[in-house]
Order: sequence, then structure tokens, then C-alpha cells
Amino acid sequence: MQNNSASSSANLALEFVRVTELAAIAAAKWIGRGDGKAADKAAVDAMRAQFNTIDFQGEIVIGEGAKDESHELYIGEKLGNGIGPVIEIAVDPLECTDSVANGRPNALAVIATGPAGSLYHAADSYMEKIAVGPKSKDVIDLDAPVADNIRKVAKSLGKEISELIVATLDRERHEELIKEARATGARVRLFSDGDVAMALGTCLSSSSVDMLMGTGGSAEAVLSAAGMRSLGGEILCRWKPKDEKHIKRLNDAGITDFSPIFDSNDLAKGDNISFTATGVVSGPLADGVLFTADEVVTHSVVMSTHPRTIRFIKTKHFM
Repeated sequence: MQNNSASSSANLALEFVRVTELAAIAAAKWIGRGDGKAADKAAVDAMRAQFNTIDFQGEIVIGEGAKDESHELYIGEKLGNGIGPVIEIAVDPLECTDSVANGRPNALAVIATGPAGSLYHAADSYMEKIAVGPKSKDVIDLDAPVADNIRKVAKSLGKEISELIVATLDRERHEELIKEARATGARVRLFSDGDVAMALGTCLSSSSVDMLMGTGGSAEAVLSAAGMRSLGGEILCRWKPKDEKHIKRLNDAGITDFSPIFDSNDLAKGDNISFTATGVVSGPLADGVLFTADEVVTHSVVMSTHPRTIRFIKTKHFM
């Protein structure tokens, strides 16, 4: 027999799946239409509206916008109807905006949640990252050379270096990293957007990705950490603001030392962390939205740390 707390968590998990489903459907209507901002706004509006129908007291602690920046769900925004448990939220209503605009793979609507004090609070900026699956979580070192990390991960997986696939965002800032990775004999998989899916893909046998390396968004780091808590992998991160504007943003949030290294337990603490994502365009974590004549089909993944479970949910939404 479930206790009230477990039952409440289960009910909220189902409510949060509905949030990502509706955001994914809204964004999917813009696939391939060349307008990433419109797709993002559609996801944000759908997510916000559905969140506000749920019995909980939510606050976004890490997101993709400040209060005065466009239509983003902003850090500090209150969600829910004000009744029920207090929940912290990390959010990316549409990860891989450009992928949706251009019809490329790997787009998600994604959220992570936890009780007060569980999710890392920070401004929206950039972090240096390494992410790996369970077999490699004890061998990575953010301060080690690229070649050392690749060799150790290959050994932990029982693979030749030539068999290892390193996922890296296709950005100019990663030119040296890519060069060093290829020099070891490893294979580099470049992707345009979506390091949450790639980070968590390192933990899935159905994915070909063995490790993620490079610099990406801080919101994605927290979201990835929440998923890692259930999947048993690891992500290591360190602040790497890209310019003076980002430095000021972090300073204003009380972050002045950019040297500490964070792991998944630093970014998503405690035993009641959840991760929920619905595919917009198919990727390693979830298939995309499918429109038919009389229904819309969505594919979602829901992870929790208590109990430690992973659920894959296929839903038919009848028109």
C-alpha cells in the first residue's frame, strides 16, 4: 500500500508528463518551418499554461531566460495553482530549437523537479562538461587531458579507442577538443544541438554515444544531472562564462568563483529527483511527435530517484 507521499509523487509525475507532452506537440507543429523562435514560444506557452493547472507550488530555479528576456520561462517564475507541495523546477521547454526549425533530430521538451533545496540555483550561462555512463563514472576527470579521459573511458567499457564515440556540440569553440579526440583514434560525433539527450544517451544501451565532452548550457547541465541520478551515470561540470555579460550575470547571482567542479549529486541533490522529457524530433532519448489524421502520438521518458525507475511512455492523443 502506497503512503500519501509516494502517491502524491506518482500523481505529480503523471501531471508533469502531460506538461512535456503538450509542449512537445506545440513545438512539433513548427518542425522544418525555419522559425525556431516561434517553435520555442509555442513550447513555452503550452508548458506554462499546463503547469498552472497543477496542484503544486513550483518555482523555476534554472531555466533559459531572465524575467525581461522574450517569452522564456524565467528563473524565479512561480508555477502551479499555489496549492500542494513546494517543488523546484529546472526547465528547457524546447531543447534543440534550431533542430526543430530545420527538421533535424534530437529535440526534446524537458523538465527536472525536486523538493526545495534539491536543484542547483544559478543564472543561465555556460559550463564545461564531461558525461559518461555507469561503467565509466569513476574514471573521468575534468582537469585531465582529452586523450587521458578517452583512454580511461575506453578501458572501462572494454572497448578499443577506435570503437569509442565521443559526442561534441558542433561549435567553433570545440575545434581543439575535436582535434585532440580524433588524434587518439576515437570517433567524434558532432551534433548541432541537444546535449541533454546526448549526455543521457551515454547511459543507454540503445545509444551509440560513449561520452559527451565540451561546453554547453548550464540549464542542460542540471537537467542532465537529474537524469543521471536515475540512470547511474555521471556528469562533471564547471562554469565557463563566454563573455563579460555572462560573468556579470553569474556575479549578480552570487557566483564569483568559477573553478569548482560539480557532479550530478551537486546539481540534483537528495532522493526525490525526477526527470521528464517528451521527444519533439526523434533522438537517442525518445522518438518524436507523430501526427496522423485523427491522433497525435508522443513518446516520453520519466525517471525518478525514489524509487529508482525509468518509464517509457507512448501516448495517443485523440483529436
